[in-house]
Amino acid sequence: MADSRRLKSLGWIAALVLVALLAWTASGPWRAVAGIRQAAQAGDARALARHVDFPALRASLKPQVQDRIVRAAGVDAQAGPFAAFGLSVASGLAGGLVDAMVTPAGLGAMMEGRKVWNRLGNVPPSARGDTSAQPGPVPEPRLRFESLSRASATVSSGDGGELVLVLTRKGTRWRLSEVRLPPA
Repeated sequence: MADSRRLKSLGWIAALVLVALLAWTASGPWRAVAGIRQAAQAGDARALARHVDFPALRASLKPQVQDRIVRAAGVDAQAGPFAAFGLSVASGLAGGLVDAMVTPAGLGAMMEGRKVWNRLGNVPPSARGDTSAQPGPVPEPRLRFESLSRASATVSSGDGGELVLVLTRKGTRWRLSEVRLPPA
């Protein structure tokens, strides 16, 4: 009789642990978004980096930035061989810019209101007369699950556009892996 009580107790404990683990995992997107918002408001690039999958984020941003360059150049830019060459160089530079900016140091530079080259020179924003270095409040996102391992947080911008931040789960950890830019 004591053994059956012990087995029932162990069964309930195991069930509670499983439910707690599932609840912890399911709350992951909200915790990740809250961590991203707090890090952005505090200007803490190191804390922000814990919530970002940099290779996946770069891979999602490169084609979007290159597409914007092609669209901005228009159809005439691809008409001649020199224009097409210039466009391909510009697209390559945009990919390099994404590679440089979507790093912990690049995020830190953006969060501090600096450009990457000013950060290398270690010139503080106040020395350049830049008073807009303090980040504004990060708007509250609308969060929804796309699947068991994917959630999106939609942030409305001041101009009516929407930025979609996609979080993916690996194990019990949720990280920012994709950004869908608003239409140009």
